[in-house]
This record gives sequence, C-alpha cells and structure tokens, in this order.
Amino acid sequence: MQRPLEGQGDGTRGSRMPTAVTINDGVAPVVWYRSINRQQWSALVASNLGWFFDGYETYALILTVGGALGQLLEPSAHAQIPFYAGLTIALTLLGWGIGGLVGGVLTDYIGRKRMMMLAILAYSLTTGLSALSWNWASFAALRFVVGLAMGSEWATGTAMTAEIWPDQHRGKGAGLMQCGLGMGFFVASLVWLFMSGMGQHAWRYMYLLGVLPGLATLWMRAGIPESEQWARVDADRKDAQVRRKAGMALDDREQALARLTLFDLFAQPKLRRRTVIAVLMSLSTTLGWWGISTWVPPYIGSVAAQAGLSAPAWASFAGMAYNVGAIAGYIGLGFLADTYGRKRVTFLFFAMAFVLTPVLFMWTHDVVLLLAVACVTGFFSLGQYTWMPTWLPELYPTRVRGTAIAFCFNVPRFLAWSGPLVAGTLIARFGGYGHAAVTVGFIYLVGLALAPLLPETRGKPLPEEV
Repeated sequence: MQRPLEGQGDGTRGSRMPTAVTINDGVAPVVWYRSINRQQWSALVASNLGWFFDGYETYALILTVGGALGQLLEPSAHAQIPFYAGLTIALTLLGWGIGGLVGGVLTDYIGRKRMMMLAILAYSLTTGLSALSWNWASFAALRFVVGLAMGSEWATGTAMTAEIWPDQHRGKGAGLMQCGLGMGFFVASLVWLFMSGMGQHAWRYMYLLGVLPGLATLWMRAGIPESEQWARVDADRKDAQVRRKAGMALDDREQALARLTLFDLFAQPKLRRRTVIAVLMSLSTTLGWWGISTWVPPYIGSVAAQAGLSAPAWASFAGMAYNVGAIAGYIGLGFLADTYGRKRVTFLFFAMAFVLTPVLFMWTHDVVLLLAVACVTGFFSLGQYTWMPTWLPELYPTRVRGTAIAFCFNVPRFLAWSGPLVAGTLIARFGGYGHAAVTVGFIYLVGLALAPLLPETRGKPLPEEV
C-alpha cells in the first residue's frame, strides 16, 4: 500500500481533513477541487504547460508544412507536397517515439521534475532552429530532432500528476493535464490565423515563437515538487544496487529494483500482458490521430476553396473548432472515467471516433456545418488520448511507471509514424480525403475490441507491486 503525500490519496488538504457543511440531517462533502492542495495544483500546471507547448509545436507543423514545403521544394516537386508533408510529419512522429521511450526510462532514474525540465529546454531550442531550414532535407531533419526532444515530456508529466494527485480525482487531473495539448493546438491555430498573412516567411516566425517555452523551466525549478513516491523508490533502488554489487542476496522486490526498468517491465506475465494490450490500444489512438486528424484543417480548407472562400483562413477556423472539441474531450474523458470507470468510457470514445470519421470526411459538405462536426469529432478522436494518462499509471508499480507509460505511449509511434505517409499516399491515389480517412479509420476497431480486457482501476491507489 502506498504512503500518500501530504494531502494525497485520502482527500486531505495539507494535514487537515476536508471540512463538511451540515445541511439539515445530512453532510455535504467539500467540492472536489477544494481537496487538492497547492503542490498538487503546481504539479498539474507544470505538466499541463509541458503538454501545451508540445501541442503548439506539433500543430504549428501541421498548419505550416504545406507553405514551408512550397518554398523548400523545387517547383517540379510541388505536385507531391502531400507526400512530402506526410513524410515530414512521419519523421517527427518517429523521433517522438524514440525520444519518448528513452525519456521514459530516464524519468524512472533521474526523477520526474528533472526530466521534464530537460525535455522542455531541448525542444524549445530545436523548434527555434527549425526556422533556419534551407531545404526540405534540413527541415525534415530538424523536425525529427524536435520529435526526439518532445517525446519524453508526456510520460514524465503523466507520472508526476498521477503520483501526486489523490486516487479518487486522478482521472480529473489527467484530463486537465491532457487538455494542454488541445490548448496548444488552439493557440497555434489562432496565431497562424493572424501570422499567415505576414509574407513568405510567416511559417518561420511560427517556429521562432517555439523558443519561448524554455522560459517555463525557470519557474519549474522552484515551483513544483518532486514525486515522493519516486523519491522513495529511487532510494530503495540505489540500496538494492549497492547490495547487488556487494554480492549480497536480494529478495524478489530488490531483484526487480536492480533490473533495468525496460527489462523489468516484461519480467512478470501480468505486466507483460497488460503492456501488449495497452500498446495495441495506444496504436489505435495514435494512428487515428496522425493518419486522420492531421488532415482535418487542409480538408476543410479545400472544401472552403471550392466554395470560393479563403482556404488558409478556413483551415485555421477548422483547427480551432476541432481543438475546442478536443479540449472538452480531454477534460471530459477524465471526469467521466472518475464517475463511470475507465473501461466503459474508453470504449465509448473509441466507438464514437470510428462512427464520426465518415460523417466528417464523406457525409458533410456544407463548410459551416463541417466546423460543428469537426468540433464533435475532436471531442472523441482527440479527447480519446486521455485514457492513457488516466489508466496507464494505475496499471504499473512505481519502479517502472515512467518506463511503462512511455513504452505504451511511444512504441506505437514506431508503427504509427507511417500513418501520415500512408494517408498522404492514399489521398493522392483517391484524389481526395474522404475514402483515405475512412480507410485509416478502421484502426479504431482495435481499441474498441481491447479496452474491455484491461482491469478496472477507478478510485484505487497506485500499485507499488503487481
């Protein structure tokens, strides 16, 4: 049984029990957010900011890649811009997978707070360098490096929030953390709406703004706590390693602590089974996003152009509408999962994302109505991501939590990085977005089938041993 932090696990605020107001003969419990103490809010804000910055960098690429490639490619290659755009996004995703896996392992060894600071500094610098690209090869290479840097932030923030927030409100914390991605997407769309008219170098200015997140690390140094659960396990791990080097006998727990976390993750059959299921579910969510959702702004922009409207402006409107729905979905899944359970809510989001894909890309033709459908679709297709920061930390013990979260979240990118490339090829072959999106959308059925196989963990303490 884990030892809760001050104000964690039992709903306390500091060392005091939450107050209650007597109404007639009953007792009204304190509103949930009043049971969260200052350190817990600070950890959430830091995790949210990290994911917000990731969202800005990612969506800046989606919004600007077409214009950037129009300058960076030779005119003879302009007909293949969808292919090169898909390849550039795919390389970013591949870098994200590699960096995320390495960062997840490191966060179990050097700490949640330190790893988050390193990640934010690294992708702030490399995003700024993307503005200096001189041809497609340099642009693609720099975006790959940005992906390496961005990948490690999510698992770190997820582990930190899960370990610091109370058990009964962990889904809410995960949803509020995850909505940072949608907020970053929205801000990128809003900035691009105004910046897209600033000439041929407008896309470069978008990446220069990506340097600003590095300033957040100045506050993070003093403003957020380290996870006490991690600190306790880290001390035990170091003791186990010292005992092993001294040739002393280790018990089962000490042997697990002394193993490399990536090996320990697959040492137990129960953890191994959970990991296989979670990776396949994550693959379903990830392919759905990178292979379908990335094309929502250009698709709606193309419909607007056919109606005689401005394609860049309507692509920005589409991005904002889509991400308003996404922000609500990120938060909504977490709150719903705390109320109705992880299984049924995750199942619902996979099912609705599958159904809404053809509604958006094939059955809706009015450009204004498309914005409304995009908003609803964003609620389920992007909001779906919150199942991971909500559910994954509750499936693994503290000693491997960062590694496990990063593995399940990032390993699918080694396959899903091809999603944008495949989708771009399908779009070129079909001559449009509709059939390509629906074809890729069948991947949601994988998550739909597997979600019921993971254990329900709503309201339970984070495991120390499994």
